[in-house]
Amino acid sequence: MAPTPLRAVLPPVPLRRRSQRSVLVPSSYPHPGQGHSLAWLQAALTLTLTLLVATGFAAAIDDWTLASGLAFVLMTLTTLTLALGATTALIGLMAPRQTPFRAAPGWAPNGRTAVLLTLCGENPAGPARMLADLATDLERQGIKHTTTLFVLSDTRDAEKIAVETQALAPLIEAGQVTYRRRAVNTGRKPGNIADWLHSSGDRFDYMMTLDADSRMGASRIAAMVARMERSPQTGLLQAGMRLIPAQSRFGKLQRLSARLMGPTFLTGFALWTGDTGNYWGHNALIRVKAFREAGHLPRLSGQAPFGGDILSHDFVEAALMRRAGWKIEIDADTRASAEDGPQTLAEFHKRDRRWCQGNLQHSRLIGAQGLHPISRLHMAVGIMGYVAGPIWLALVVLLAAGSVPTATVWPLLAVAGLLLTPKLCGLLRSLRATHHARGRRILLRASLAELVLSSLLAPIVMIRHVLAVGSVLSGRDCGWKNPGTRSLTLPSGALEALAGTALVAVVWVLNPSALLFVLPVAVPLLAAPVLVPYLDR
Repeated sequence: MAPTPLRAVLPPVPLRRRSQRSVLVPSSYPHPGQGHSLAWLQAALTLTLTLLVATGFAAAIDDWTLASGLAFVLMTLTTLTLALGATTALIGLMAPRQTPFRAAPGWAPNGRTAVLLTLCGENPAGPARMLADLATDLERQGIKHTTTLFVLSDTRDAEKIAVETQALAPLIEAGQVTYRRRAVNTGRKPGNIADWLHSSGDRFDYMMTLDADSRMGASRIAAMVARMERSPQTGLLQAGMRLIPAQSRFGKLQRLSARLMGPTFLTGFALWTGDTGNYWGHNALIRVKAFREAGHLPRLSGQAPFGGDILSHDFVEAALMRRAGWKIEIDADTRASAEDGPQTLAEFHKRDRRWCQGNLQHSRLIGAQGLHPISRLHMAVGIMGYVAGPIWLALVVLLAAGSVPTATVWPLLAVAGLLLTPKLCGLLRSLRATHHARGRRILLRASLAELVLSSLLAPIVMIRHVLAVGSVLSGRDCGWKNPGTRSLTLPSGALEALAGTALVAVVWVLNPSALLFVLPVAVPLLAAPVLVPYLDR
């Protein structure tokens, strides 16, 4: 597919801003502009670690061949991504604890805020309960008169529409929620929000975006509005998020990982990205004027999966607003901000397949004219998050097959150290905040359990990423919340077990002495028919 010229993909946007009276609110957060000095430090640390590991790996190679050169390139790319995550966690660990931003006593909003919850066929019971609680919370917080709750629906199935309207009817009748359903969901979620902007955006200064599985407290909304009013140049403020308590073992594992590593990583990420943060599609406060000026998404030329509507629209919208001169900030605090995660691996893989296609689409936008370098970096990291799967598998096969003879395993251990650094930083930060011996013992046991289970899960996710990337590159469109075409369904974990069997067979034929080397990857794959149902329960 011939790429569209970048200037045509992302046309220039105006650089106008609206002045707004600020409200001084005490805060210990650094000014977003300070993040750029940390970005240079973070870049220096990342490149230094990458250079050290790459140099060590090059020195360990006994015989330079085409396979050795390929392995060196793949190892360097992997190390660069892991070093970026490790240094982000280190910055978060070294940073002093931040006092959560709160509105000053007696503060009242200057502008009006719309809370936009988007639905597209999801079960409406949970969102209806959340909106009812939020309406009561807004009144208690004293900002109900400046905040309006909207439900923007793209649901098309007649039965689901009936269930949706029935669940929301009490809220609509009580005047707590304004409900609107589009007959045709052109442009998916971004198109839904664009329609709302066209019909109702003039009446509001800010919009808070929520998904069906999002949760947001009124106190947090008030604090974010106060912080945005304090900074008229801020176009988007992304809140950190917790995961809602889960039901399955897999859901609990995700939540445990987020609780252990999330605060440290988010703090570091917010600090070094400064005023060039990112947008994750929900739980974010957006200045309506900024979004209207700069958030218009292009439609990519050609057919899906690389053409058509942009699936991962949030990264692009943030990049466009930052290009227009608006600040994009991360509020790392996770208080009163949450989302639900997939409860089974099948649900996780289905969502991940969409995200894979959306992030790979960014390869057509990453070089667009005028984007901030950190905005390009966000896109590059998103792409590498999925390309890393094929890279890891290729490295395992090359090294295990004996195609890359090495004199030492120290570079591989260094890579493993980078992989574990975010977990270690999160553990140290949590231990620092835990003052009782019993609490520390519980924390250590939880961290060990998370390390074991996530290590077993990693090869399974790797194989799925390999398949997802291959599917996109072969031209298969995953669609958007559609059932799609029927295909052969294997028993749970069978696909991963087949991949593990193939890996062991290849190594057995080419280099039997390396079987021990591939066991950490092969064993979880072979055990997937047992492991996956165990985690799903």
